[in-house]
Amino acid sequence: MTPSRHEIGIVGGGLAGASAALAFARAGFDTVHIAAPHRHDGRSTALIGPSVRFLETLGIIRALEGRAQPMFAMRLVDDTGRLLRAAPVEFRAAEIDLPYFGLNVLNRDLLDTVTEESETIATRLVRVEEPVVSVDLDDERAVVRTESGRTISVRLLVGSDGRHSVVREAMGVPVWTWSYPQVALVLNFRHQRDHEGISTEFHTPTGPFTQVPLPGRRSSLVWVETPDEAMRLKALPVEQLSREVERRLHSILGAVEVEEPIQSFPLSGASVSRLSGRRCALVGEAAHVFPPIGAQGLNLGIRDVEALLASALENRDEPGGAAMLAAYEARRRTDVATRTAAVDLLNRSLLTGFLPVQAARALGLGALASVPVLRHALMREGVEPGSALAGIASRVRSLLPGQRASG
Repeated sequence: MTPSRHEIGIVGGGLAGASAALAFARAGFDTVHIAAPHRHDGRSTALIGPSVRFLETLGIIRALEGRAQPMFAMRLVDDTGRLLRAAPVEFRAAEIDLPYFGLNVLNRDLLDTVTEESETIATRLVRVEEPVVSVDLDDERAVVRTESGRTISVRLLVGSDGRHSVVREAMGVPVWTWSYPQVALVLNFRHQRDHEGISTEFHTPTGPFTQVPLPGRRSSLVWVETPDEAMRLKALPVEQLSREVERRLHSILGAVEVEEPIQSFPLSGASVSRLSGRRCALVGEAAHVFPPIGAQGLNLGIRDVEALLASALENRDEPGGAAMLAAYEARRRTDVATRTAAVDLLNRSLLTGFLPVQAARALGLGALASVPVLRHALMREGVEPGSALAGIASRVRSLLPGQRASG
C-alpha cells in the first residue's frame, strides 16, 4: 500500500493531541491527526494564563462562551489538623491586575469545541480514527501504520498518545515513573450557594481536596485519599457521598448534590530524558505525567504544543529537522523540570509527618498570606511560567554597578 504523505502527523486523541492538530493546520501545515475515538471524560480542566491565550488564537475560547467559568480567586486552607498549621491564604486575580486567573471547563466540552473548530479547516487537516500499531523513524520521515494496515508518512510526528505512548516507545527514550500511596476521586457536584468564581483547596493529611467552580451553581472536585478510603468513598450511595463532600467542604457552599459518574485515578508521575527523537517530538502525557494537583497536566501539555508550533514555524522549510527539534527541547526543558519538581514537593509535603517539613510549609504559606510582594510574585509565576525567575534576574541586574550607573 502506497503511504499517504503529510508534513505533520499527530498521534493521540486527547485534548493536547486535538489542540496540536488544530494549531498546526491553522498555521498552514498539511496535517493528519491519527487517533482512535476518545472515550468519555467527566473531568474538568482549569485553563491558566498561557493556555487561555493560546486557545484564544485558535478560536476555542470564543466558542466556549457560557461553558467555561472564570476563576477570580483561589484559596488555600490548611485542614491537616496538625500542630503546625498554616494560616489560610487567598489569591485574587485583581491583585495583579488580571480579570481572572483562568477558565474551568469540562473536558468533554473542550474536546467537542476543538473538534468542531477542526472541521472548519478540513482541507488542511485529515482525521484518521484508528489506533496506531507501529511507528518507524529515520532521518527523513516518520512512518505510521494503523490497525487497518493504512500507512502514513510525515516529516514531523507528534506523540500525544498518553503515558503508554507508541511514539515514545519507537523513539526508545528512557522514561522514569513513580507512584504515590494515593488515589484521586474526581467528580462534579451541584451546591446550594454561589461559588462566586472562587476555587478552594483544602490541604489534608492524605492530599489536596480541591473544589473548582463551573458555570452556575456547580463545581468540580479533585479529592485525594488513601487507596482504601477512596474505594470506600466511591462505593457509598450518592446521597451519602454528597453529605461527605459537604462536610469536607465545611459547608462553605451549603448543601451538595454529587453528580455521577465518580471517577478514580491512582496518583503517579512520569518524566522522559528527552522530548524529541528522529523526526518526532513528545507533548502532553507522552512526555510528562502529573498527579491532578495545581492544574498542571493539560496546561503543561498546551504549552508543549505552543512551543512545538513556534519551533516549527521558525524552521518552516524543515519541520521535524534537527534544528527545529533542538529549539523545541530548549523551549520546554526548564518549564517541565521545574513544574515536575514543584508538584512532587507540594504533594509529599502534605504526606510527611516530619515536623521540620511541616514547620517549613506552615512558614511558607504564612509568608504568602502576610507579604503581598511574595504573594503577587507567586501569582504571576502561576499564570505566566518563568516570570518569577525573570523578575529576580532583572532585579539582580539592576543592582549591578554598571547597570545602576546606566540607569
